[in-house]
Amino acid sequence: MSLALLCPGQGAQHPAMFDRVRDNASARDVLDGASDVLGQDVFAAAGTEARFDNALAQPLLCAASLAQWQALRTQLPTPGMVAGYSIGELAAHAIAGSIDSRSCLALAAQRAHFMDAASPVGTGMQAVLGLDRDRVQALCAAHAVHVAIANGREHFIVGGALTGLQSLAEEARAAGAEIRPLPVAVPSHTPLLQAAVPAFAAALDAVDWQRPQFPVLAGIDARLVRDRAGMVHTLSAQLAQTIEWAQLMRQLFERGARVFLQLGPGTALARMVASAYPCCEVRAAEEFQHLDGAAAWVHSALGRVQ
Repeated sequence: MSLALLCPGQGAQHPAMFDRVRDNASARDVLDGASDVLGQDVFAAAGTEARFDNALAQPLLCAASLAQWQALRTQLPTPGMVAGYSIGELAAHAIAGSIDSRSCLALAAQRAHFMDAASPVGTGMQAVLGLDRDRVQALCAAHAVHVAIANGREHFIVGGALTGLQSLAEEARAAGAEIRPLPVAVPSHTPLLQAAVPAFAAALDAVDWQRPQFPVLAGIDARLVRDRAGMVHTLSAQLAQTIEWAQLMRQLFERGARVFLQLGPGTALARMVASAYPCCEVRAAEEFQHLDGAAAWVHSALGRVQ
């Protein structure tokens, strides 16, 4: 049985998201690199309301996962796999050694820029809970929006024009669904961002990629990404293509992952895995007051699932 690391996407940023690594020497290079990319102190950036804007959010999220990994890596066994949700997939590659942390942070900033430039005005994203995929896709087709992320059998993120999202929400609520607006103003992982794909692919192709030291799964199809061409394709294609997160969780489980640790801010990914696979040991780093506690939990959890 193995350890899987999870890197989150946007939505859970908060002012204290770097507190656990503030004084950690191993995380310093990542934090300094994030400050350089952002053009401001990373701790100050996390404390502003603008932390939800793409330009700050994407580098901040990569920095949070990478900084925690650098602080934890000597205390943890080698992960069996790593996966990331949306922008978290870029951080996952840096954790696996496919790219260095500075390149990851620079790419995160470029990704945000290309997505913002491609995004139509008046768009956003929302969660739809309580309806199956066929029903959600039918609603999307009726209201000209798109399934962006499939989190579970009845848990989807949809993106598109705000007018379409509002009308979909009204019909979905009438059918018994719960709607949760997201603090994201870009319709990520939908065809509306197709114009960003070639630009980001070119940026990715300009980076020095290495073979990952442990497996990384792609969000668009849950397949292992093994080489440069695969990395460039999957990381760029996901900007305009549905993230199949439920499928990815299933692949992690089927490949032997039984202990899951979510890095970065929030607990959303950990909660989704725990709900889908209650037989597994699942926690988020933010559940622990100190990262040493997270490392100790991983070792004890691996012992329990042997």
